Amino acid sequence: MESDRWIVSVEPTQLTLVDLQNQAQVTRRPMTAEAVVMNPSSNILALRSGKIIQMFNLDTKTKLKSHEIEGIVFWKWTGANNLALVTATAVFHWSTEGTSAPVQMFTRHQNVGPNTQIINYQVSPDEKWYLLGGISAGQDGGVNGIMQLYSVEKKVSQSLQGHAGSFAKIKLTGREDHAQLLVFHEKKAEDPSHKLFIMEVGRDPSKGAPLRLPPTMIPVPPEAAQDFPVSMVIDAKDEIAFLLSKMGFVYMFDIHSGKTMFRTRITQETVFVTCGQQSTGAVFGITVRTGRVMRIALNGPTLVPYIMNTLRDNELAIKVAGRLGLPGAEHLYTQEFERLIGSGQVKEAAMLVASSGSALRTPQTIARFQQIPAQPNAPQPVFQYFSTLLENGKLNEQESIELAKPVLQQGRPQLMEKWLKDDKLHCSEALGDLIMPHDTAMALSVYLRSECHAKAIQCFVQRGEYDKIVPYSTSVGYTMDYSSMLSQLLFNNPQGALDLAKGLVSAEGGPLIDIQATAEAFLSNNRVRETTAFLLEALKDNKPEHAYLQTKLLEINLIGGAPQVADAIMQNGILTHYDRAHVGKLCERAGMWQRAAEHYTDINDIKRVFKNSHQMNPEFVVTYFGKLNREQSIALLKDMMSRGPSNMQVCVEVAKKYHEELGSEELVKVFENAKATEGLYYYLGAVVNFSEDPIVHFKYIQSACMLGQFKEAERVCRDSNIYNPEEVKKYLKNAKLPDPRPLIHVCDRFDFVDELTEYLYLNSLLQYVEVYVTKVSPTKTPQVVGKLFDLGANQDFTKRILMAVGTACPVEEMVEIAETRNRLRMLQPWLEARVATGSTEPGTHNALGKIYIQLNKDPKAFLTNNMFYEPKVLGMFCESLDPSLAFVAYKKGAGECDDELIKISFTHGLFRDLARYLVERQDLDLWAKVLTKEEATGEESVEAAADKEVQRRQLIDQVVEWALPESESADEVSCTVKAFMAADLPGELIILLERIILQGSDFSDNKNLQNLLILTAIRADHTRVSGYIDQLDNFDAKDIALICVSESHMLYEEAYSIYNKFAKSEHTPDKEEQVEMQVLAIGVLVDYMKDLDRAKGYATQADEKPVWSKLGKSQLEEKMAAEAITSFINAEDASEYVKVCAEANEAEIYTELIPYLKMARKNLQENLLDTELIYAYAKINNLTELEILVNGPNVANIQAIGDRCFSEGLYHASKILYKSINNNSKLALCHIHLEEYREAVAAATLANNVSTWKQVCFACLKAKEYRLAATCGLEVIKYPDHVDDVVTYYSDLGYFDHLVSLFEQGLGLEDAHIGIFTELGILYTKHVPEKVMEHCKVFFSKLNVSKVVRACERARLWAPAVYLYMADKQSDNAVKIMSEHASAFDNDLFLDSIVKVRNGEIMYKAVNFYLTMHPMLFTRLMEVLENLVDHSRVVNQLRRTGDWALQIGQAYMKSVQKANLSAVNEALNELYIEDEDYESLRKSIDKFQNFNMIALASKLATHELLEFRRISAYVYRCNKKWTNSIELSKNDRMWKDCIDTANESASSEIIENLLRFFCETSEKECFCAALYTCFSHVRPDVALELGWLNGYQNFITPFLIQNMRQTHDRLKALEERTKPPKEEDNQDQIAGTYSQLGGFNNMLMLENGGGMGGMMPPQQGMMPDMMGFGGNMHIHNGMMPNGMGNPGMMGGM
Repeated sequence: MESDRWIVSVEPTQLTLVDLQNQAQVTRRPMTAEAVVMNPSSNILALRSGKIIQMFNLDTKTKLKSHEIEGIVFWKWTGANNLALVTATAVFHWSTEGTSAPVQMFTRHQNVGPNTQIINYQVSPDEKWYLLGGISAGQDGGVNGIMQLYSVEKKVSQSLQGHAGSFAKIKLTGREDHAQLLVFHEKKAEDPSHKLFIMEVGRDPSKGAPLRLPPTMIPVPPEAAQDFPVSMVIDAKDEIAFLLSKMGFVYMFDIHSGKTMFRTRITQETVFVTCGQQSTGAVFGITVRTGRVMRIALNGPTLVPYIMNTLRDNELAIKVAGRLGLPGAEHLYTQEFERLIGSGQVKEAAMLVASSGSALRTPQTIARFQQIPAQPNAPQPVFQYFSTLLENGKLNEQESIELAKPVLQQGRPQLMEKWLKDDKLHCSEALGDLIMPHDTAMALSVYLRSECHAKAIQCFVQRGEYDKIVPYSTSVGYTMDYSSMLSQLLFNNPQGALDLAKGLVSAEGGPLIDIQATAEAFLSNNRVRETTAFLLEALKDNKPEHAYLQTKLLEINLIGGAPQVADAIMQNGILTHYDRAHVGKLCERAGMWQRAAEHYTDINDIKRVFKNSHQMNPEFVVTYFGKLNREQSIALLKDMMSRGPSNMQVCVEVAKKYHEELGSEELVKVFENAKATEGLYYYLGAVVNFSEDPIVHFKYIQSACMLGQFKEAERVCRDSNIYNPEEVKKYLKNAKLPDPRPLIHVCDRFDFVDELTEYLYLNSLLQYVEVYVTKVSPTKTPQVVGKLFDLGANQDFTKRILMAVGTACPVEEMVEIAETRNRLRMLQPWLEARVATGSTEPGTHNALGKIYIQLNKDPKAFLTNNMFYEPKVLGMFCESLDPSLAFVAYKKGAGECDDELIKISFTHGLFRDLARYLVERQDLDLWAKVLTKEEATGEESVEAAADKEVQRRQLIDQVVEWALPESESADEVSCTVKAFMAADLPGELIILLERIILQGSDFSDNKNLQNLLILTAIRADHTRVSGYIDQLDNFDAKDIALICVSESHMLYEEAYSIYNKFAKSEHTPDKEEQVEMQVLAIGVLVDYMKDLDRAKGYATQADEKPVWSKLGKSQLEEKMAAEAITSFINAEDASEYVKVCAEANEAEIYTELIPYLKMARKNLQENLLDTELIYAYAKINNLTELEILVNGPNVANIQAIGDRCFSEGLYHASKILYKSINNNSKLALCHIHLEEYREAVAAATLANNVSTWKQVCFACLKAKEYRLAATCGLEVIKYPDHVDDVVTYYSDLGYFDHLVSLFEQGLGLEDAHIGIFTELGILYTKHVPEKVMEHCKVFFSKLNVSKVVRACERARLWAPAVYLYMADKQSDNAVKIMSEHASAFDNDLFLDSIVKVRNGEIMYKAVNFYLTMHPMLFTRLMEVLENLVDHSRVVNQLRRTGDWALQIGQAYMKSVQKANLSAVNEALNELYIEDEDYESLRKSIDKFQNFNMIALASKLATHELLEFRRISAYVYRCNKKWTNSIELSKNDRMWKDCIDTANESASSEIIENLLRFFCETSEKECFCAALYTCFSHVRPDVALELGWLNGYQNFITPFLIQNMRQTHDRLKALEERTKPPKEEDNQDQIAGTYSQLGGFNNMLMLENGGGMGGMMPPQQGMMPDMMGFGGNMHIHNGMMPNGMGNPGMMGGM
């Protein structure tokens, strides 16, 4: 698994590919390999088998590359295009591109030697650093880790002590460049601690010092002391490192700080292969044993709370939450921010906000920075804040707006443009509105990004970019009223209207406006140009439904004085559906003859227009004819030709171009009718060279002759193949041209030679005859001469012609013509002249030969010596004249005339000549023709076959008697013999060979002939073979013998005789060859004759080792193992020791086998020999010899033979063998089978192997050797994986006490692990429950809590279970057990646990539990849970339980009432009412008003106690229910409460009603007190009226005095404010106002960017607010005291 895409599994006959990104789809490929790795990015598969590595592309199903390399110990894809190969000595990189071989990158460090198992290889992101990691065996069973860091640039290596490492690339705060980090684990052999190192590699020194974090300790749990890392994977997305160990632990580190963030154990197995998932940062892994695929990923929402609550590292929590944008640290950010702001660390506070994600990026934070006063010579704090945010990322919407306000006010839009370009601002409609008055283009960019379509279109309009409106609206799906916009633009901006209209008609999905109406609108404003441009755009699709508009477009330009525009439109051909007839008439009126002609279809209209053809472009006229049909074109041509020769040239051009369409015959008629011979000549001259019309060629020849163009006529007659030769010949003969050369060419080409000769001879043109045969066609000379012979021409003239032609005349044809006319002898001078010139033509010599034979002019010499005649021709010529001459001629043919030669020889009895010829020719095929016997069919055929057989016998006799004995050539003899063999004449062949060999000749000792004689006898007569073997000595004995023993002959005795004869010294002097013959002889006996007894006698007689060896092999094949062993011993041959051992083992003849093995060991040192000898000793129980052999030098596989003996129960022998190789594990097993238990324990001690310990332990336990079993068991339980086996075996036998004792002893082991303590605890729960609690308390840190606690639960030991849960911080389970089991309840433990639970629901269950089971302890419980529970929910629980529960919880509710919760307040108020405690109720209402006050007031309004009714009135007053409150107070005569309530209401109506009530009830004092209290709300006229009506003048006098004083003070203050200010004061005020609007040292005044000016300072002279008899002065917002508008407000409107 190289990536999160594929998992590839190698199976014996196929590869299985699992696609993780496609629902784990499984694909199987019929491919075999030892190992396979899949490319992480593409479907490229790398396969390794032996030394061969290959790359395959699964998509294209092609092999990309292949290479042979030895000793690959590790390989891995380091990228999409590179495969890393690690050998025992070096590291190679192999690219997928090109055809290059693997390239060595570096050599392995000596510390990472061959004994190191490579488990990891990493390449840095810049590919300049390589990290090679491996493990090796350490002391005390540990595993050491070693890594090699290699620098490509420096070409040096550094050795690191650690197990895993990787490279990471991160972005550090405050640095522009990325940091390339090496993250690796370190554990030195002498130091048990594990450390994490993080250091930067490869940084340019000029950019600063590299990052190097101090090493941090890795928290390895105590039970994993022997654990070690196996892989490290970097989560590049979250910049986190995952470290996985052999025991299944996973560690998560923060790369920025090097701190450990999390540790847990995810599996009990080893995760042997891992890879990262780039998209999510997760890690995939596969376990060793079960093959489970695991996915490890960061659970973001829980990380920060875990760091805060478990790790207690707030600093790390803040950094991680800010960097990864995780929730959970908001309150930490807030606290830290307030601390930094409070301490004046503005820059640090800004950086904190920037790193907090979105937690602090709020308008309140901006306001906080705006409120901070600027320090002298320092930028505004809010500017520092925004600068920090811009450096670290992008501003949000509110931040972008607040930053834009002051920047735009100061006229610096370039900054905004830069930030927008860098995508630093959040684009919104509000931001665009701010920018719009300053920069339209920038505002448009903002609107486009924020998808404010209406505003964006408004910007397009303001910028005049009308052509962009429609594409934009269409792309975003925005609709608007285009018609009104177009109407407005038509009068103000016609070009803009045109651009918009073009966009509207070209919109995707069809036009958005009516095309015709829009065009008419343009025309109504006399906008012809714009109308044309619009219609061109609208009609560019050339649709049929737009025919009217197309016609209109052309019409307005043709009539409107712009015909050139219409011409250009028609020239482009973009419109095709307009009314062509109408437009044609318009064009004709405008004098556009060509356009008119293009649009007319009626021939009469066309003829009318073409009357002006002289004003047309000739090219157009020619092209135009291509648009007419054939009839129209011919008619138009006739019309044009009828108007005189002025149109001839253009008509010729038309005829040239369209002659195929119009037809040559019609065109010729047109020209002939017009008597235009010259035009016809030019027209035909242009087309004759490529025309295939015979009439064209004929008429051209005719017109050329008529115009005296004889050379042109001659050319066509010579070169053309199209014309009718008969017609042309007839015309030329009748024309009787002064120059007959055209006729000569026609007659010569079309074989009218006789007619030509006759025409020339009869017209006395003999000179042209001679010219014809000498210069034109010499090859036609025979025909001319023959015709001259027929015409009776002068013989001298004929000879002169022949001599003039000479060798150019074809001789064979000439001879044939002469022979047919009996004129051959006339050719003798001409033929001899040809021979004199060196002619070698067969025809010439054939003709001369015939003449010489006829004249008997020494013909035999001619036939023998002449090399150039054709033998077959002259042979046939001579057959009737002289057969002997024919034989000579045929013989001269050298095989070409063999059939004729044989025929004439058989016909005329020339057998001796034929026999000699056959022997000399040495041709097997020729021999086959004469020697092959033909089968007879029918009576006549039988007679013919008999005659031929007689002739064949005569020929054979001549060969045997004369031809072959006369021959002295071995090849001739050999060929003749082969011919006889091929003809299947064995009898004749034997006679032939006996005569050659046995009767004495030069070939008597010829080996081939002797071989052939014997072979022929083998085939034809077996009885002669033995005689020939005795008589002949010079033949190939081995080959002949092999043929004898073949299946087709089976002459075994003859073969044996051959081998036996040639095994003697007189025939085979060489000793080795003699032995070879003996071996072959015995081979015949044993292999073919199967006579082993005779073979044994022969071997005894020969007494040669190879002979004995051959006999032994045969005996071995026949399963005669004992006899074979004896033969091999005699032969001293150990070559077949493998088969001998196998057969001996099968026959179990170990005693006989031992001597053979001893003999074999003298010459061979083979593992099998020593192994079988030891096994033989073991089988015969010769332990003494066995021990001597084992202790002596040997190459036996002691382990294998020991296992073999062990499996067969030979334990004594096995014990000796295992002891010799120190295989104490198997030795212990031998002792067990021999019941030697003490010795077995001693051997197990030496073996120190857990499986051995376990087997010995179980054997001793089964034999009731308890002490020995305990000794072994202690060694077994050291290994966690085998603890369960021990427990199971003891338990199955029922030895529980011994089992408990064993584990109690195991507690004292030095390397006692968690499994021992855990299993002992489980055993205690089952068998010794009283020890469970003590065991858990003493060894808690060494227990697997989950297993022990489950055991306790199964045994119902609740107290230990509660303790374990609490100690393991599983408070939820502890609380659950104490709640469910009364015996486990302990109040202190319960309270200690309940505050630590993770599931909040358990707390509410605890509330019910305490209310039900322990109500007296409920208050204590709630004291503990006060800050952890929802008090409203608890109160509801109390209500559901009963009123008594509320009484119990009253103390709790009082303590939590400070949270001001409605449920708590209402519950307490109910209790106070029930207890009639009005004082507590009044205090509760004053302090905590979060409850249904109206309901409480209504309830108390009818209470029997006065104080509760007063409280009801008070509650009404608090809720502004003034009337209800006053009415209650009136009923209870609580006048002061009435007055206070009325004054608080500030309602003149309520106060006046109260005053009238006091007057009605004559409560004078209350009336006066009401006036005093409610002075500011009582109108003076009301007070005077009531005082006058009721006689209360004295009671209203204080009110009137105070009212007059207030009026006087207000008038005075008004005069002061309206008085004109002094000049100097006015200027100072204006300057002060504008100074507040400026910046600080030209810095951005970011706090003034709200769109509102600075507020005016408070005005002096205002009256203070009066309490009691006083009033408030109110000034309208935005107005100054003098009535003028506030300048700041005006500036912001």
